Amino acid sequence: MIAIPYLTALTTYFSYGLLFAFGQLRDFFRKFTDWFSSNNLQGYAPICLGLEDFYIRRLYLRIQDCFGRPISSAPDAWFDVVERFSNDNNKTLKRTTKISRCLNLGSYNYLGFAASDEYCTPRVIDSLKRYSPSTCSSRVDGGTMALHAELEKCVANFVGKPAAIVFGMGYVTNSSIIPVLMGKGGLIISDSLNHNSIINGARGSGATIRVFQYNTPAHLEEVLREQIAEGQPRTHRPWKKIMVIVEGIYSMEGELCKLPEIIAICKKYKAYTYLDEAHSIGAVGKTGRGVCELLGVDTADVDVMMGTFTKSFGSCGGYIAGSKELIQYLKYTCPAHLYAPSISPPAAQQIISSIKVILGEDGTNRELQKMGFEVLGDNDSPIMPIMVYNPAKIPAFSRECLKQNVAVVMGFSSNPAIVGKGTYMHICISYQGRPGEGLGGKLVISRVGDLVGIKYFPAEPIKQEQDESLKKLH
Repeated sequence: MIAIPYLTALTTYFSYGLLFAFGQLRDFFRKFTDWFSSNNLQGYAPICLGLEDFYIRRLYLRIQDCFGRPISSAPDAWFDVVERFSNDNNKTLKRTTKISRCLNLGSYNYLGFAASDEYCTPRVIDSLKRYSPSTCSSRVDGGTMALHAELEKCVANFVGKPAAIVFGMGYVTNSSIIPVLMGKGGLIISDSLNHNSIINGARGSGATIRVFQYNTPAHLEEVLREQIAEGQPRTHRPWKKIMVIVEGIYSMEGELCKLPEIIAICKKYKAYTYLDEAHSIGAVGKTGRGVCELLGVDTADVDVMMGTFTKSFGSCGGYIAGSKELIQYLKYTCPAHLYAPSISPPAAQQIISSIKVILGEDGTNRELQKMGFEVLGDNDSPIMPIMVYNPAKIPAFSRECLKQNVAVVMGFSSNPAIVGKGTYMHICISYQGRPGEGLGGKLVISRVGDLVGIKYFPAEPIKQEQDESLKKLH
């Protein structure tokens, strides 16, 4: 982790402490005013309680204009951001008819397929005319079309597994699959920074959950040895099944999983491996096949491979790839397959077409090798978090970037090693737009960083050609 300057850490703690103290003081005086106001919910328990409610009212609402900005165009290299205003100190925001044309640095559209594409778009339109927007049915009833069978075969071939199953929503893929695979008497060992969909899926499974330190194979082995020695709670019987769940690229930190070391440990202790490649599939590896290809891991060593189509493929939904026996079992037991509507036919066609483009099967020369996606480490991750820390600098940075026609996403790190669960700017790079636009966006961020004061380390001087790119951006 980056060593945070002492002064920065101190001012960050002080800023959050000051906001918390004043918020509590305002809540104290608010109780007196509420005594004199009529309340139609007398006797009802409040729906929102605790620090989450306090955070929303006293911190988030102050700067909510920096979050959830609506757009009115496709998430291309440039998109239209709808301007908003507030008459009540940001408690409510109203849209205007004005738009700002901004450079897109906040989208997961890594390969640019979510915008109009010369190969994908015509085929998606044809599938819409032929199949309609929805099957209006689950897969096991009348919701399986020829496109779904083709898509599952295409995905299995792409990720290097014998079979695959697809779902209409990426989040549901994790949250519905994990309870099917694991249950009472089983043990789930999850990375401490895994996505919320994994957390909810693990909680819903009924299995015992243990957490290991973020991306630390040594601690994973320590937890495994301890749990195998102790066995199940109270009875101390051997675990029925043990599964280790990790992400290929961690969506908030932008770091690659140490997959080879984790695979070796899982093999040693006979634990199953579940790999979430929502942010890595399509975006890393010589041919876009994800972290297994990038890090030289045989896909046969990963028992369950999960991914989504909402990032690199410009569509929606998710997939699970594995052995034929595993996929057949999921088709008989998974609620998302049995009861939820199947993935939309145009969305399925978009995924099939984009995979063909990535593999060069569309008849063009747009393979990932020519896109510059031959990656060697975390530096080539499509996710780039830049720490801001101080809460007062969140709205200042976000609003100033918007003035400079650059759209960024702000977030909060869940990494305990980062002081005060600090705030960061979430940049997502993608293969789209004209040459020089990405550089121009970085230079705008650099200039705003100087203005706001979030450069905590010495910076290299800007070269002349970089300065020219900044001028072209405006």
